[in-house]
Amino acid sequence: MEVRKIAVIGAGISGLGAIKCCLEEGLEPLCFEKSDDIGGLWRYKETPEDGRAGIYKSLTSNTSKEMTAFSDYPFPDHYPNYLHNSRMMEYLRMYARHFNLMKHIQFLSKVCSVKKRPDFLSSGQWDVVVEADGKQKTYVFDGIMICSGHYTDKHLPSQDFKGIQKFRGRYLHSWEYKQPDDFVGKRVVVIGLGNSGADVAGEISRVAEQVFLSTRQGAWIWSRVWDNGNPTDATLFTRYNKTVEKFIPTFLLNRLAENKLNSRFNHANYGLYPKHRVFSHQIVFSDDLPKNIITGRVLMKPNVKEFTATSAIFEDDTEEEIDAIVFATGYAWSFPFLQDESGILDSLNSLFKFVFPPQLEKPTLAFIGMVQTAGAIMPTSELQSRWVVHIFKGLKRLPSESDMMADLKRRRKKITKRSVQSARDARRVPYMDYMDEIASELGVKPNLLSFLLSDIKLAKELFYGPCTSYQYRLQGPGKWSGARKAILTQRDRILRPLSTRVPTPSSYPSSSVFWLKRIFAVIFLSVPMLLIIQMIHH
Repeated sequence: MEVRKIAVIGAGISGLGAIKCCLEEGLEPLCFEKSDDIGGLWRYKETPEDGRAGIYKSLTSNTSKEMTAFSDYPFPDHYPNYLHNSRMMEYLRMYARHFNLMKHIQFLSKVCSVKKRPDFLSSGQWDVVVEADGKQKTYVFDGIMICSGHYTDKHLPSQDFKGIQKFRGRYLHSWEYKQPDDFVGKRVVVIGLGNSGADVAGEISRVAEQVFLSTRQGAWIWSRVWDNGNPTDATLFTRYNKTVEKFIPTFLLNRLAENKLNSRFNHANYGLYPKHRVFSHQIVFSDDLPKNIITGRVLMKPNVKEFTATSAIFEDDTEEEIDAIVFATGYAWSFPFLQDESGILDSLNSLFKFVFPPQLEKPTLAFIGMVQTAGAIMPTSELQSRWVVHIFKGLKRLPSESDMMADLKRRRKKITKRSVQSARDARRVPYMDYMDEIASELGVKPNLLSFLLSDIKLAKELFYGPCTSYQYRLQGPGKWSGARKAILTQRDRILRPLSTRVPTPSSYPSSSVFWLKRIFAVIFLSVPMLLIIQMIHH
């Protein structure tokens, strides 16, 4: 069969995974990257550039390394569990070198337009106009993988804030924020309580006179560190936990999780208690926010009602003198290079399984990494790419348009039922459920029963251990011989960077006391579970 040419737009984490997946299936990718390097969101630059993601210098991942890794390339065992952006860039460079991806990337190349060819109904091909060195060139591709991300076009709703034109101080979007030096001794209001808002407010509070964190609806705050000091996602995202959740009503799951988060600090006492249930909206990670609030560095405030020349008036009618405003208000969905966008995306940006436009006559264009998950995006986008290249090659087929639209309606109904209504939550998916869903389409979801019969040690880790991406390389297309070892050693890689000082035996509790505590803990924890089961049966 003739090699099919695929355009990959963007050389960030999704783009690198897409290139590798194309090569894995014998396709010929050409990646267009408008900057001069790989990395996308994770590449820090001191000066923000229009059309590129912007991050602050201290940015650290919210997902742990074992849950974040590509499915056939684990992080080095000595890397910390949560990675600074510089470490993430090191990993991406190693990945690109290992799979020889760089030669397939054309840097300083801006995609100006992606348009169906005149014979699209029969060929499914695209005309792609790319500008490089001040000149434009048209390419013809058999397939398009859009990996440009959704953190480039900042959403700055200044028009929603009365009096912003009168304000004499500085205001900026968190996309422009790099480090706190410009806010020394200032009084700053940060608007928006997502991950960026919590991070930026905390970092500025170290040098500012006072920081006010303004939120419209509050948030549930999670920590990167869970029980026994283990990474939160590696602890919670297990097949065992997913199985238990199926037997517990949603309202009770929310209550149990909220009680757990409130045991760390009472959200109501800290001015954070939200209007939504914990699993109805995006997750916010912050290890420092409670500390910054209890020390007074950050003061929680409701939404801003109005700005004056020198102050902010909040909806509780309190007024605070301020010198600067940081809008941590998210990003807009935008693909300026798509020509005849209405023929590709409808007004709701409908995508079958958040990947394929269902109304497109030929399934030769796909969006990669455009979902919002509580888990890591890197393995999610990689799994999407593996599925997409199989569709491009004709090894897998999409359902009919009517079936895809019916699936979209069912999904929207489910999202509406469980989530806060927002553009971001419309693309929010349960991490493990979504990974298994795409894996099932591809035929790589691990068969636990077969492993239970043939490899009990592996089956135990698959069920009780972290649901890492290596699980999707055990069987089916793209099977990797190193997957079993990667799974059985994943806990070692979690502990390795923590083992820089080994305590002496006297530092440990005596064995009798230790086991006595364990027995009482098991009894104590069993009681609420028995009550839950009893409630379900009645």
